[in-house]
Amino acid sequence: MGRWLIGIDVGTSGTKTLLVDDEGRVVARAYREYPLETPRPGWAEQDPAAWYRAAVEGVREVIRQSGLAPADVAGIGLSGQMHGSVFLDRSGDVVRPPLLWCDTRTAEEVRELNRTVGRERMIRLAGSPAMEGFTSPKVLWLRRYEPENFGRVDVLLLPKDYVRYRLTGEKSTEVSDAAGTGLFDVERMDWSTDLVESVGLRHDQLPPVLGSADVAGRLTESAAAETGLPPGVPVVAGGADNACGAVGAGVVRAGRALVSIGTSGVVLCHAPEPRRDEGGRVHTFNHAVPGAWYLMGVMLAAGLSLRWVREELGHLERMAAELTGADAYDLLAREAERSPAGARGLWFLPYLNGERTPHADPHARGVWFGLSSAHRREDLIRAVLEGVAYGLKDSLEILRSLGMEIEALRALGGGARSPLWRQILADVLQVPIARLNVDEGPGYGAALLAGVGSGVWADVAEAADATVRVTDRVEPQEGLRLRYEAGYAMFRSLYQALRPLFREAARRSE
Repeated sequence: MGRWLIGIDVGTSGTKTLLVDDEGRVVARAYREYPLETPRPGWAEQDPAAWYRAAVEGVREVIRQSGLAPADVAGIGLSGQMHGSVFLDRSGDVVRPPLLWCDTRTAEEVRELNRTVGRERMIRLAGSPAMEGFTSPKVLWLRRYEPENFGRVDVLLLPKDYVRYRLTGEKSTEVSDAAGTGLFDVERMDWSTDLVESVGLRHDQLPPVLGSADVAGRLTESAAAETGLPPGVPVVAGGADNACGAVGAGVVRAGRALVSIGTSGVVLCHAPEPRRDEGGRVHTFNHAVPGAWYLMGVMLAAGLSLRWVREELGHLERMAAELTGADAYDLLAREAERSPAGARGLWFLPYLNGERTPHADPHARGVWFGLSSAHRREDLIRAVLEGVAYGLKDSLEILRSLGMEIEALRALGGGARSPLWRQILADVLQVPIARLNVDEGPGYGAALLAGVGSGVWADVAEAADATVRVTDRVEPQEGLRLRYEAGYAMFRSLYQALRPLFREAARRSE
């Protein structure tokens, strides 16, 4: 068997598949989309069969693109969206469409868990308070509203684990994804009896928990026929999307951290021990690196804020992009460059869909503040870029308050490709922002885990060190430090002043 690796990332919008060689070069990539079902407002469900079809098609596509002999594939790794609930019956069939991480129907179940288990105890055991997106309140919801389906549940899996089950016939999970369920003791690295029983499950309804680079099974005859690969290819356990993203960015040692601007925004740092935020503002989860954890703050509308601007205000940029082939986001950034630091006294609160870190406030909403007739479109756009940076600074300051030493951040995601946005991040956060030689997201980390499990590299740190390197750094501009410190203070004050009005606006919109 060869030394080529496949990484499969089961995302919310689609599945990305990468073919990577043993030096970390991406040889081929494929992407397959699938729908997100919203049968009611606030609900989010998907068909797990669509995940599997997308994975199978993606594997066939990267093999076709590369011209590689299928027998040269050494291993497969999987990453996936966290917190989803895939309920299987005794026959291995899906009981009902999974509730996804972005499903918010479980507000009452979250209140129940934080009341019965206790919010502080939830944080101590699970590394985070109960939240609507997590798995445990989804189980409570099923028990309460669909008791017949609840009675059929034989095992609970997470999205990527379901795809791996279809590939191997083996039902299991691994530490980094289990950590995001709200049922896992992140310090003991095992299912918590108290948390499992709090939602009415039995231990035998939860799968075995493996290490992220452990071989979880091998490709079955039927899956081999569907993918075009030979039977018996090792399939490693893989990891949650954020854990795999960290592996793929080389955040596998103490002192390393990343900032990601995708649809959401993330500040994540490697932690050699499970430090927790007593307020539950950031999450403490198990890493895909054995015996390690990561601390993570999440904002809900990072790149989404600029996407909203592109769709609603960027008509000229979109037209120019269609005519010239340029990227509409690049054109928006060029316009924002004409606005000075501070956007001429304009602030943007990037809370389009509520906010997680640090406010855990579903009622918060987006705001431009300080708008006058002197402002231009470039100021509106720059204020959005700065507002997202201020929101990410909230997470960074919390991580530092917990004793995490963060001297630089590795930048990932579509937003990090903008030189202007990277400079704004460096200036607002007052840390160097580093770019990497590869920015393929969680699928790349999944491929590296496959390499460890199949013997290409000895461990996760060796895999990351062999493949991921910093290519350039943006340094903070000292002359802007005081301006952005004052701007950040104003940003924080604006949320506190508007918080009661957000709640009143939500009440009036019901």
